[in-house]
Amino acid sequence: MTQPTPTVRELIREGYAALTASERKVANALLENYPAAGLASITIVAEQAGVSTPTIARMVQKLGFKGFPQFHQALRQELQAQVSGPTERRANWASEAPEGHLLNRFAQAVTQNIQTTFSNVSSDSFDAAAHLLADTEHTLYIVGGRITHALADYAFTHLQAVRPRVIHLTSSSATWPHYMLDMAEGDTLLMFDIRRYESSLLRLAQMARDKGVNVILITDQWSSPIAEVATRSFNCWVEIPSAWDSNISTMMLLEALIAAAQEEAWPVTRERFEKLDGLFEETRLFRKPGS
Repeated sequence: MTQPTPTVRELIREGYAALTASERKVANALLENYPAAGLASITIVAEQAGVSTPTIARMVQKLGFKGFPQFHQALRQELQAQVSGPTERRANWASEAPEGHLLNRFAQAVTQNIQTTFSNVSSDSFDAAAHLLADTEHTLYIVGGRITHALADYAFTHLQAVRPRVIHLTSSSATWPHYMLDMAEGDTLLMFDIRRYESSLLRLAQMARDKGVNVILITDQWSSPIAEVATRSFNCWVEIPSAWDSNISTMMLLEALIAAAQEEAWPVTRERFEKLDGLFEETRLFRKPGS
């Protein structure tokens, strides 16, 4: 299978250690406002980063580009990929997909997505996010978008069993002010947002952050604008040979976070699991195997 072309963000992270102090200033400026910071002319990019244009030229060459024009074009192509719809994404896969059955191509794409996603997760950020999800002293709010509401529902189903004070926001943004009313400093808002990014979710994140709420974002490889205000942000690789993006790597990361939160809150979680099993027995909603 043809390996996916790395994004400029990935190239910067992979090559960061080899950059000089001045070049790292440029890299940091790009990552803080990605990809917009690199879409201007080389002169403007240099001015905004506080370095010289030769520094920009040397940095992009270290990242594997012949020069700034090629670097600039790569960013423009990424931006185009962010806004492309299902038809454009299907055409892209139809022209680039290798020979073979769809099942094999799909499996290869998903496997690569999972590997790339987890290789780009910082263990420190992961642990910090799991700690917030397990914090029983504060309320945990969960919300998703048009496609990711299913992930939000899955997260809620598990985390409300793991710990108390978990609230699932409805899909109607008109009701969100009611939830905002009770959000307090130290609470956590777990959000899911993949392309096409939803402006209502961004506004919710901004308002929550203004109230001192910790925002945990799970997004795609191109990063939702919410990343700019998020306390912790995780990028999941989602492209597959389909008109739709895949949520498999996103689900894998979510399940890992749920497992980590469960372990951290285990004394509380074990008691809740035991009580929950008792309630299931009492209501006779489920049958045990062999009964």
